[in-house]
Amino acid sequence: MQNRLDNQGRTRWKRFAAMIVPTTAAAGAILFGMSTGAIASDITVSGQTFKIGADRLEGEGFKQYGGIVREKGEDGKAGATRPVAMAEISSADLYNLCQSVRADLPGLPVVLTINAGEGKDPARAKDLVIAMDSLEGNATFTNIQIGRDASDLNPTAQRGSFGQNSDRVTIRDLKQVSRYTTSSTFNLVGLRLKVNVGDDAKGKECF
Repeated sequence: MQNRLDNQGRTRWKRFAAMIVPTTAAAGAILFGMSTGAIASDITVSGQTFKIGADRLEGEGFKQYGGIVREKGEDGKAGATRPVAMAEISSADLYNLCQSVRADLPGLPVVLTINAGEGKDPARAKDLVIAMDSLEGNATFTNIQIGRDASDLNPTAQRGSFGQNSDRVTIRDLKQVSRYTTSSTFNLVGLRLKVNVGDDAKGKECF
């Protein structure tokens, strides 16, 4: 039993560390940047979701279509395949940005939180790509086209599948559960990172 608990602890701390390292090492990047708008086929995700919230997202060049992400199996090979909603935004301003991830240890709640863009200057992302499980908020689209072939929006998307795009999008009270995010640049104004442990972790997720 103790070995099983120890293994669980190590696995969760590996996931936790994967969230911390890019933030501390890249001077303003939450995860890591990709100059192209597509997820490379050789990238695997942790399998753990994280939450992103914002009072308001203002985006230019919005695209959305279906996609998949792959988890890494226990043997290091390809594991489960997860369907996701893919969203691309050429440039995005996020006001009062929050990101949180649970990294509990056995008997010990742990939540990593990242906050930025809390003042007049928002967090800013370029070439933003998001693989998400869910999205909530109040959205306004400008010049939206619904029902486009997804492969016309991104050549890596499945031909004949549903897609939509708009010149501009505004989402208020954004609540998003994601599995993967990339951006060519992510500028986090007023970055605050905190590891919340035990009683301090309760209620610290973005929503």
